[in-house]
Amino acid sequence: MNFSLILFVLFVITGTLWAANRFYARRRRSPDAPQPWWVEYGASFFPVVVVVFGLRSFVVEPFKIPSGSMIPTLLVGDFILVNKYTYGIRLPVIDRKIIDIGTPQRGDVMVFRYPQNPGEDYIKRVVGLPGDRVDYFDKRLSINGEVVQTTELGTYLHPDRLYYSPQYSEKLGESTHNILLEREAPPFVAQVLDYRYRENCIYTGNGISCTVPEGHYFMMGDNRDASSDSRVWGFVPEANIVGKAFFIWFNFNDLKRIGRFH
Repeated sequence: MNFSLILFVLFVITGTLWAANRFYARRRRSPDAPQPWWVEYGASFFPVVVVVFGLRSFVVEPFKIPSGSMIPTLLVGDFILVNKYTYGIRLPVIDRKIIDIGTPQRGDVMVFRYPQNPGEDYIKRVVGLPGDRVDYFDKRLSINGEVVQTTELGTYLHPDRLYYSPQYSEKLGESTHNILLEREAPPFVAQVLDYRYRENCIYTGNGISCTVPEGHYFMMGDNRDASSDSRVWGFVPEANIVGKAFFIWFNFNDLKRIGRFH
């Protein structure tokens, strides 16, 4: 469902009704005449639609975490807020950037439209920037030939499935975050989709090496062995970016998570 398109249609309809009432119909009604139904149920909602449409299009957008690919940073059921202007101001519906404010950085948690199906939103961590060479062999990540620093932290208990995973701290750019690795999981990518710039990647029995094309980003989940990400479906074009995730505003299963993650 394209909620932005729905909001835009409501914006146009209620705005037209509001303008028709404000500049034409209201002047022709007597002061004590009741408002017609189309004013009460249409034009009166215009200010609300303006606020919601403006906030969601240019400031923040809510997003619910649908899978465990970003565990332990984000859990299934987390409701988060996505900053819509960190990477530039975009026109709603057509998603064309009109003001360039910033660009994604390594370590950012970013929401984007899934390249294989742009009607679906995904969330992953930015690992490779345009021009980077990303190597992931034997579950060790390297960027442009430099191994990304990790520190073993012990184990992580999954709250919903009651099993433990090895947990590590990873420093990627300015971001220090935790990741999960499964010792029993194979290091190779089991299933690879056909994607644009597929020739930029080399797959082997112990991992993958990719050169990120200009205007694209290489994304990975923090739950490294349970994430379908750029290793499987390729690079995220700049045009598919939705925004930077920064705040958990609710979780029905764990109220203590409210306010975490930034």
